[in-house]
Amino acid sequence: MLLQRICQTLAIHFRRVKDLSSEYGIWHGIRYSIRKVFYYVTYPAGYCYRLLFPLHKEFLFQGKTHPYFFHRYNMTWRNERAIEIAIVWEMVGTSSGKRILEVGNVLSHYFPTRHDVVDKYENAPGLLAQDIVDYRPSEPYDLIISISTLEHVGWDERPRDPTKILRAFENMKTFLAPNGKMVVTVPIGYNRELDRLLAEGKIRFSKRYFMKRVSRDNQWVETDWTDVQNSRFDDPYYSANAVVIGIVEKE
Repeated sequence: MLLQRICQTLAIHFRRVKDLSSEYGIWHGIRYSIRKVFYYVTYPAGYCYRLLFPLHKEFLFQGKTHPYFFHRYNMTWRNERAIEIAIVWEMVGTSSGKRILEVGNVLSHYFPTRHDVVDKYENAPGLLAQDIVDYRPSEPYDLIISISTLEHVGWDERPRDPTKILRAFENMKTFLAPNGKMVVTVPIGYNRELDRLLAEGKIRFSKRYFMKRVSRDNQWVETDWTDVQNSRFDDPYYSANAVVIGIVEKE
């Protein structure tokens, strides 16, 4: 299982390098690879450093203060997980006792979870190993969440299917119970087709918010679409430099 996961991760990495080299030039692909190696090699030192010298403690989202999320798994102090998990996990906490679906297995790496999880590529007890475009639940959900997962749908699969993300999104909306809510976070600049769909309003949210990374030490601020629409992934900072938090509310 572990070996399979490593092979899948490497395959995604090499495809990402190829895409970056094709779109922005070979140097961008090389720099991405160098950064990946550097961050994994320096992981122990980085983790110890952040234990001694924590991240900036809090960030603002929709006028409310949230603590940055620090965890050794996936080095959250270095990427968008620091804000995504802080925002989404609070929403999960306020939905205790309701039916919850997570698309993409993220939260169980950080917290004990009991909600349903659909993930096509992970194989773990309790997970529903299905493609989200084909999933049909027996009952609707009060809350659906997805943390930096949908940008991979169709984009990091072979053969590539750039329109698959829209089919996945529309399918997910059908799972919502009356008065249900769907919360999706995705990085800008990773999936060109996703960026286009967002710009053209073809992925329709009831509300959408934007967070932008503003420093090498992973500080984030809330901003607007015009400020993030041309953001690149892994440039100027490692991983996402802007994130969309999209919300769908079903009446």
